[in-house]
Amino acid sequence: MPDVSPVTGRGKLIQVLGVSFGVAVILGNTILVGILRTPGDVAARLPSPEIFLGVWLIGGLYALLGAISLAEPGAMLAESGGQYVFVRRGLGEYPGFVVGWSDWISTCATLSLGAMVFTEYLEPLAPAMAGRRVLVGVALLLLFGLLLWRGIRIGDLSQRILSALKALAFGILIAVCLLAPVPGREAITPATVPAGAALFTAIVMALQAVIYTFDGWTGPLYFGEEVRNPGRDIPRAMVVGVLVVILIYVLVNLAFVRVLGIERMAGDPFVAASAGKALFGERGDLVIRVLVLLSILSGINACSLMAPRVVLAMSRDRLLPAGFETVNLGGTPTVGHWASVGLAAGFIVSGTFTTVLALCAFFFVASYTLSFLSIFALRRKEPDTPRPYRVPGFPFTTGLAVLVSVAFLAGSVVTDWGNSWRSLLLLALSYPVYRLIVAARARSGGSR
Repeated sequence: MPDVSPVTGRGKLIQVLGVSFGVAVILGNTILVGILRTPGDVAARLPSPEIFLGVWLIGGLYALLGAISLAEPGAMLAESGGQYVFVRRGLGEYPGFVVGWSDWISTCATLSLGAMVFTEYLEPLAPAMAGRRVLVGVALLLLFGLLLWRGIRIGDLSQRILSALKALAFGILIAVCLLAPVPGREAITPATVPAGAALFTAIVMALQAVIYTFDGWTGPLYFGEEVRNPGRDIPRAMVVGVLVVILIYVLVNLAFVRVLGIERMAGDPFVAASAGKALFGERGDLVIRVLVLLSILSGINACSLMAPRVVLAMSRDRLLPAGFETVNLGGTPTVGHWASVGLAAGFIVSGTFTTVLALCAFFFVASYTLSFLSIFALRRKEPDTPRPYRVPGFPFTTGLAVLVSVAFLAGSVVTDWGNSWRSLLLLALSYPVYRLIVAARARSGGSR
């Protein structure tokens, strides 16, 4: 029986993870409620089945380009901490600092949002919860906190089980939607598909929603030094994980189009519920609620594992207090773990998680851009460093990912200026904060 004692000490991360965990964390961190809601918004902009499905394929291709690109520094450096690790190594400490703190905060905000959406969908099944969503949401975070505090082996097992259940549930939904007889439906006048410049604008706006829905494919990068064979397993997990997500997303949307038709999907805030009702009648609500609950649980598990590893990596570089380096015998960064749970719980109690996520949307895109640029920087700065995996088609594949990211960043600023200017202000304020940290580090003696 493996030792999963939570006794805290200056332990170290444990190298026990494999490809199956990497795929599971991608499924858990990527496939959330977005795929059940976003199709309605995309269909409203692009009311053509062919263009609609094509946009999902393009979004999947972007995620795949990102995965095959970032797998190179992930396998090369094999350090836990996510994109912060190789942005700092390739582009410098300040860009790494921006990526690190924004990644940690947005991951904690996602964690709190997941807990609250979970309570929202559970409440009709458990009427005693009425009026206690905040309490139940915080309790759910604490429950996962206690479970994952015991160590990475428990986290590995729980992630694989929850992600497998989610994939199975989506598989059943897809099979029923594609194979069951479709109920008759009233004819609806087809919406006009935009043309020319309007079509281009509609595709760009739809792609923003689709790419957000694909976000989460970086999951394995948070656990680099905990993977048994990072040079082989990180690239495999990222490519396989993204391909599975693409398959599920395309089939889910194809299934929705078959059951509802693109006209009924357009503008529907929750397409999955409409499809469930069409196929299962009143039982459809229960079917979709169970699907949502399973999706969120695996996401909470993944985010709870990822967040503390970011602050652990930053602490190693003296950008955070030394206590964040504390790891227990089970391989959990304990201070970072409970700090992440505490921050997420604070977002729930204060009700600020949606605002934080909106502000971090800018940094989400910026982090991808900096991550892709770091690959070019590392190729130039460290040409002789062993690379067990190299980006196929470099520099063209990674260059395309950079161009899409920059275009997406510009689109996000234009379409969401209300939050983007606040995010830019936070970016400006981050520099003096960083300088204060560097000055404090210098006064305390440089290195530990």
